[in-house]
Amino acid sequence: MVEIKELDREEYSGKEFTVQYQTKGYWDIQPTSDGFDIFYKSFCEPKEMLFSDTFFNEWLENPVGFGAFEAGQLLGYVEGTLEKWNNRYRISNICIFDSSNRNKGIGSLLMEVIFAEASKSGARMTVLETQTCNENAIAFYKKYGFKIIGFDLFAYSNSDPDRKEIRIEMGKAMDLK
Repeated sequence: MVEIKELDREEYSGKEFTVQYQTKGYWDIQPTSDGFDIFYKSFCEPKEMLFSDTFFNEWLENPVGFGAFEAGQLLGYVEGTLEKWNNRYRISNICIFDSSNRNKGIGSLLMEVIFAEASKSGARMTVLETQTCNENAIAFYKKYGFKIIGFDLFAYSNSDPDRKEIRIEMGKAMDLK
C-alpha cells in the first residue's frame, strides 16, 4: 500500500537524486519568420535520458515536499512552492524514481497532494518545467490540464535544440472560488 507523507525538509534538504526515463521522441520547436512551429518528431530508436537534482533546492521559497512510500521505501517525490512575486505555485519536482513503479497511480497521488497545497496557497496558477524530450511527463501533465505556456531554447546549454532537450513551461490556471 502506497502512503503519501510530508517530508522533513531538514532531513532531505540538499540530498541528491537521479531519475532515468526512456523517450521515443520529442517536441521540436523551430523558429519561423513570424514565430515558432512546434511539432512532434520520433527518434530513430528510443533514448535513455536522466537528470539529477536535489531535494528542497536553496532557490525555492519555503518549499514543501511529499514522498510516496511503500514498506518504508521512497518511490516518488513531489515538491512545490508559492512564488509570491507572481502568485503562481511552482511544482519544482515530481518524479517516480524507478521505472518499474511508473504507471501505477503513484504520480497521480503525488499530483493530487501538491494540487491541494497549491489550492491552499491561494495561487492563481500552477506551473512546472519539463523538457521537450520528456514525452511521457508532458502527456501526464496534459492529463491534469497543463498546457505549454512558454519555452526557452537555450536554458540549459547553447546546444539544447541540437540535443532535443528544450525547456518548456507548462501551466494550469487554478479554480479560485
